[in-house]
Amino acid sequence: MAIERTLTIIKPDAAAAGHIGEIIAALEQAGFRILAMKKVHLTRAQAEGFYHVHRGKFFFDSLVKFMTEGPVVPMALEREDAIATLRKLMGDTNPEKAPEGSIRQRFGSSIERNAIHGSDAPETAAFELGFFFAKMEL
Repeated sequence: MAIERTLTIIKPDAAAAGHIGEIIAALEQAGFRILAMKKVHLTRAQAEGFYHVHRGKFFFDSLVKFMTEGPVVPMALEREDAIATLRKLMGDTNPEKAPEGSIRQRFGSSIERNAIHGSDAPETAAFELGFFFAKMEL
């Protein structure tokens, strides 16, 4: 398997609840190397730009509102099979359906407030990494 890069974001709910360190520890224990990381408070325009693929969907406005309510922690991650491995580690979007021990099961409280975001495909990862990080940061 090839080394891949992916993006994850610790969402405002997990950041506000003080779970940043625990989530970073889970990522590192799963073999991810953190290439870049920052703490930012997204503006409405930034959140709308990041989630542009969901524009027009019923949840778009509430997602944008949620992602702008407090700081988030985007991270560029690297490891073999990074995208699939991160998706498995995060667990189902709905924390109630997420496997025991997954990040969303441990730290999420609802489908929207589910603690963490992760890229879902190589093309998505490329866009998302470029959204938050300049090439020289990676």
